[in-house]
Amino acid sequence: MSDTPARLLKLLTLLQTGRERTGTELADLLGVSPRTVRRDIERLRDLGYPVDAALGAIGGYRLASGTAMPPLLLDDEEAVAIAVGLHAAAGGTLADVAETSVRALAKLEQVLPARLRDRVTALQEATVPLYGLLTGGGDAPVTDPAVLTALATACRRRERVRFAYAAADGAPSKRHAEPYRLVSADHRWYLVAYDLDRADWRTFRADRIGAPRATGARCVPDRRPPTPDAAAFVAESIVSHRARYRALVTLRTPLEDAARRLPAGTGLLEPLTPGSCLLRTGGDALDWLAYRLGFLGVPFEVHEPPELIAYLRELGTRLVDASYGTPEPRGQEP
Repeated sequence: MSDTPARLLKLLTLLQTGRERTGTELADLLGVSPRTVRRDIERLRDLGYPVDAALGAIGGYRLASGTAMPPLLLDDEEAVAIAVGLHAAAGGTLADVAETSVRALAKLEQVLPARLRDRVTALQEATVPLYGLLTGGGDAPVTDPAVLTALATACRRRERVRFAYAAADGAPSKRHAEPYRLVSADHRWYLVAYDLDRADWRTFRADRIGAPRATGARCVPDRRPPTPDAAAFVAESIVSHRARYRALVTLRTPLEDAARRLPAGTGLLEPLTPGSCLLRTGGDALDWLAYRLGFLGVPFEVHEPPELIAYLRELGTRLVDASYGTPEPRGQEP
């Protein structure tokens, strides 16, 4: 292991088992020399970790029992960035990864220094994960952890904020808003807030927010978005809530496979069984919705809207008829 920080974390994990380990044993487990192990032990001690060493030919190393553990081996920005990454993973399309990330985040908070714990706690309390949202392919946009923690703190304190915002076309604007919640979805972040200048609730992409600043003024008590669940509000905003038709479809394939097949921005996926999932989507044209579903390559069942169900039945009949061709009149040669 040539990555020193990673090696130190692995060494710390080995020493936390409660039993003594010899320098040779640790060297074999880490893939380094006993001399490197001795240097790493000294690094841990310099960082405040109480590593005891037993003397003698078979002596070994272990962490002193009954001693409070010092902070994690990360600087401030690294620790907050890891918390941000875990929250992003918690809002991803893979449920197992999301649940693991939530557990890891809880463990991270236990070893953070006091000066960071409040920032990360604010982030956790203000953030709601949204599972299964298909927001885009490729790399997720980079969001500044400092922006997220500033917004999270404002949400937690119910304090109004001002910030710069770039629209999808890049047009800049200044916003004055009452932040409600942060939502993490598919490695992206959204702020649900009441826009004071526009007198309406809005969803803001966090990666487009710049220089958020708390004003000190309090938010209006008990002001809540139309959909009290912030994650549902973001889902409604992204999954064409103004579309003419809103569709609810069961896909007969695992959620992970559906996430790979569906293009960016298609909708919201929810697991049903190990072999099926629910898709919430929308569109202004029935033919486009039918095309989108038909070309997924998996069995599906449309529950709503009734207009889409009727359109698919009519389309299916026309396609079946077309597959047989035009019947030749009796008594004539083909």
